[in-house]
Amino acid sequence: MQWFAYLDPYAFSFGPLTVRWYGVLIALGILIGLWMAVREGKKHNIAPEFFMDLLLIGLPSALIGARLYYVAFHWDYYSKNLGSIFSIWEGGIAILGALIGALIGGGIYIRRKGYSFWRIADIAAPSLLVGQIVGRWGNFFNREAYGGPVDQAFLESTLMLPDWIVKQMYIDGVYHHPTFLYESMWNVLGLALLLYLRRRPFIRTGEMIIGYFLWYGFGRFFIEGLREDSLTFNAFDWLAAMLNGLWAPMTWLGFEQGSMLASGGDVRASQLLSLLIVITAIALLIWRRKKLQKE
Repeated sequence: MQWFAYLDPYAFSFGPLTVRWYGVLIALGILIGLWMAVREGKKHNIAPEFFMDLLLIGLPSALIGARLYYVAFHWDYYSKNLGSIFSIWEGGIAILGALIGALIGGGIYIRRKGYSFWRIADIAAPSLLVGQIVGRWGNFFNREAYGGPVDQAFLESTLMLPDWIVKQMYIDGVYHHPTFLYESMWNVLGLALLLYLRRRPFIRTGEMIIGYFLWYGFGRFFIEGLREDSLTFNAFDWLAAMLNGLWAPMTWLGFEQGSMLASGGDVRASQLLSLLIVITAIALLIWRRKKLQKE
């Protein structure tokens, strides 16, 4: 049996209030993202106050979307415990639900203010990635959102991870894939790509945010397949087979899908949604390019 101390998920206490690292890191990601958006917005003569107000609209919209997404896939429980739907401090939010909520709430606000949705979304695209890059480390401190079992040697020798990450991935007597790290690093690459493309003359309005969804959706599809805590549901056999077939290249690289036995479904909701996001983004990119050529 392995014996060592895990990193404390609590950052600090202030009287009766205890603050987790998860909350601290989410807040840090939001602040960095806001700073980036304000900085880029000034180049387009957009007042910083607009992005601050947008954040005040987008945050609660994202939180509502994240909670509703989670509750929808645990409705058997919440239908019998309606009061628990509002108990978000007990955990249970989903990043893809947060994105949907933020898009709806933020989109309405942007339109009401008379700005181009695509212009503002392009400015915000790198900020979304920054929030996810930093926020995913909150999962690390909580020891959640991890993947299936792996050998200690895989973490230490193949991935060459530092000891403090390896130890944190030892959960219930087994080492696990650090999927939080995979997603965070994937988004670092995506951020670098978006910042490079931002000033390229061939990029059209709207293509930064489309690029964000393409990049994030593609990476999330494959990373989600490694996880053991996915929100799942039972679907048609052909759909499950199709998703497994699309994920097959990961097996060629030596990875195995995480178990879905605990959740009881055969399709991961976030994996299916990620695939739909990628397909929609590609179709939207083609449609907008053709539309601009006609104009």
